[in-house]
Amino acid sequence: MAKPVIAIVGRPNVGKSTIFNRLIGDRLAIVEDKPGITRDRLYGTGEWLNQSFNVIDTGGIEIDGEDEILKSVRVQAELAIEEADVIVFMVDGKVGITPADEEIGQLLFRSHKPVVLAVNKIDNIKMQENIYEFYSLGFGDPIAVSGAHGIGIGDLLDAAAQHFPEDQEDPYGEDVIKVALIGRPNVGKSSLVNAILGEDRVIVSPVAGTTRDAIDTPFERDGQQYVLIDTAGMRKRGKVYETTEKYSVMRALKAIERADVVLVVINGEEGIIDQDKHIAGYAHEAGKAALFVVNKWDVVEKDDKTMNQFTQNIRDHFLFMSYAPVTFVSAKTKQRLHKLLPVVTEVAEHHSMRVPTHVLNDVVSDAVAVTPPPTDKGRRLRVNYATQVAVKPPTIVFFVNDPELMHFSYLRYLENKIRASFNFEGTPLRLFTRRKSSDE
Repeated sequence: MAKPVIAIVGRPNVGKSTIFNRLIGDRLAIVEDKPGITRDRLYGTGEWLNQSFNVIDTGGIEIDGEDEILKSVRVQAELAIEEADVIVFMVDGKVGITPADEEIGQLLFRSHKPVVLAVNKIDNIKMQENIYEFYSLGFGDPIAVSGAHGIGIGDLLDAAAQHFPEDQEDPYGEDVIKVALIGRPNVGKSSLVNAILGEDRVIVSPVAGTTRDAIDTPFERDGQQYVLIDTAGMRKRGKVYETTEKYSVMRALKAIERADVVLVVINGEEGIIDQDKHIAGYAHEAGKAALFVVNKWDVVEKDDKTMNQFTQNIRDHFLFMSYAPVTFVSAKTKQRLHKLLPVVTEVAEHHSMRVPTHVLNDVVSDAVAVTPPPTDKGRRLRVNYATQVAVKPPTIVFFVNDPELMHFSYLRYLENKIRASFNFEGTPLRLFTRRKSSDE
């Protein structure tokens, strides 16, 4: 199910991007000592106490600024507040409370969302007393943090995690295949939903970004139950687009998390652009079954080689998703549309397929016998046995003498051998190595 969402909100230059980087353990956000440098919300995933969560880094809210960027940044922050399960309200412990902080506090009060107050730039114990004035904002105990030094991040996450919603049960059940359609605006996702359903359930408009939210549509076909999740179009960060479209990225990520199968919709008329790769990457990283759906194929000028050339183009651009099948359809004319759901059903089955341990080990043993692992500084990797530990996606653990001897190229070789023996088309595989303990 969808992960809890933390939104980091505050006026410019209080250090939100630095804290964002700490929470997700990465340096996605541009950190620069200049107010308002974060122009767009960034999205990342973190983990705390075995609980995975999403984080939104907002541009600073400037209450009185008439500047268009600052206006848009405030709207973004308001949208992030709406989307969040818990809000981290960042203030600057060196500067103290400002009028902008007080107005942001009022905005947060009106949201009726849980708020954790984080006082940043408390870089040492002597500065601890700087937090006390922030009690007057009315959000309970302020938490002293230092993004620069990584101080107080655990306390901040403990406080935020108390407000995470409890896991909700899947309302549709295990046997229902949940299908999310993702893609940049105007590739025809809503038209595709309507064509599959045979009726106009979703508003279709030629204006890019008409679909603002994820819309669930349950239906049944040939005895199999499905739910189509149509998402708002995703657009590239860093360019000035309508703020509601920026907001839609988090909705799309939530839809991907809820889905079993993700349809990566590509505009056959326009071809592949870089943003398509970013969008497909979300599905791959989430470990979802996936297939490429090339839409608007009816308007493409083609000969007997066009389809193969387009497929090869997809393979060249999406090397990380070589497992995903490619289908060519037209939502407008319903060309080849009848082939889509059978492929969806098939990749969903592969996504939840479990291989018996003894059968898996026969394949792995044969692969190791044909191509033994290379030596590293005189030491050779020994693969003792393998077992599948999870499905959705299929996850396999190799127990070895030393995990550090498992080179990524040899792991890829084993994956290829496993894929050649079992039909895992349409699903990523997660492969891990662990040291075989002496008592096993």
